[in-house]
Amino acid sequence: MNRYDVIVIGCGPGGYHTAIRASQLGFDVACVERAAQPGGAGIRSGCFPSQLLLHASALYDIARTAKHAARGIDCVATLHLARMMDHKAAMIDRMSRKTHGLLRAQRVRLISGHARLAGAGTVIVTRTDGTQQTLSAAAIVIATGSEPIPLATAAFDHARIIDSADALSLDRIPRHLVIVGAGAAGVELGSIWHRLGSRVTLIERSDRICNWLDAELAATLQRALIRQGIRIRLSTEVVGLDRRSDRVSVQLRSAEASRTTSTVDADTVLVAIGRRPSTAGLNLSSVGIQPDAPGALPQRKPQGGSRGLWVVGDAAGGPMVMSKAEDEAIACAEQIAGLPGFVNYAAIPQVLYTSPEVATIGKTEQELRLAGVRYKIGRYPLGANANAMIRDTPEGFVKLLVDASTNLIAGAHLVGTGSADLISQVAIAMEASMICEDFARICHPYPTGSEALRQAAMAAGGWMMHA
Repeated sequence: MNRYDVIVIGCGPGGYHTAIRASQLGFDVACVERAAQPGGAGIRSGCFPSQLLLHASALYDIARTAKHAARGIDCVATLHLARMMDHKAAMIDRMSRKTHGLLRAQRVRLISGHARLAGAGTVIVTRTDGTQQTLSAAAIVIATGSEPIPLATAAFDHARIIDSADALSLDRIPRHLVIVGAGAAGVELGSIWHRLGSRVTLIERSDRICNWLDAELAATLQRALIRQGIRIRLSTEVVGLDRRSDRVSVQLRSAEASRTTSTVDADTVLVAIGRRPSTAGLNLSSVGIQPDAPGALPQRKPQGGSRGLWVVGDAAGGPMVMSKAEDEAIACAEQIAGLPGFVNYAAIPQVLYTSPEVATIGKTEQELRLAGVRYKIGRYPLGANANAMIRDTPEGFVKLLVDASTNLIAGAHLVGTGSADLISQVAIAMEASMICEDFARICHPYPTGSEALRQAAMAAGGWMMHA
């Protein structure tokens, strides 16, 4: 069968969720994937394996540093890196097979090969053996994901100069890992390898790490990373990499000494300066589409010469997170079916699985000030939370930003253990247009970390109970 109602190009979070939802709505769907396994970068070389190694490295770090000695628990830790990587590979394979099973259960046909457009409604798939298959559909969805951006002065060699996918599969612990870019990938991957024994240096051209975060949040995380032993050089640009047989010399120029350069030697350099949409090779000119400078395509609407060409996920630009891709996928399939699918971009949470965890949603203080929005702050320190005291994780805070004119939550910024789970409560409140007063009156169990959200909501109203 070569004729479908919907063809999805790419089988990552944006792609397979579009395919599943479209099939649920009664469409005949094919999903084309060029990789050997479905799941996309998020499952194979992004969020999922990162979280696996962050969890494993945290367990090792707790044992190695005897963090629970005061509780009467002593541990002897031995690291078997190869076994850790084998477990990660097995879990990725398991998740990919699960994704394949979901597609099969939803009657989506998975087709292996490289897809390119051949005019409105037509896709040509080239298999690994060189044979080709022509598919046609009323609606085509581009969900091809993203790829790491290399330095302009040095390409990836995937040995000494590596990308984020390489950093999740190293067969050795680097003596000195220099990371270019202190964004999400930089701080998470730096945390993994620092816990496993590497000396880690983050190089960031901005004046703070993770510069899209609320400034107070970023500063708290930065202090925590420095206390853990990660070195951070801000306002510093990498101007060159000199690869040797056993190391890489990294040439740096700081904003304070713009006329001089310094050199740092590393045995491995991870370039984590961001990702770009992976849209090359799609033959977009055949449907009259021109990507923007970073390679992104217009979002989630019929595009170009065909009413049925859509774009979701990282290929559409915006925050490159799996949750956003899933939301766009569901909305896309529903809009193809004529339903009012939508995405609330103001309520998409983002998480850093560092120690402490960081979670954010909605507007920052800077964004509200620039927009001229009057706002109230509800801030609660985790050091006052009973659960944080029990778990000996007092570092961090919850900060709610509340629109002063409507009393709606405009943003939330959390740093501390459990933030990744707590942010979902705020997402629900924002989606439901819950005013802060109502949020403050939701009963929470004691002693839990979730009580911090209630106290922050109380604080925004001026009546915090556990100051």
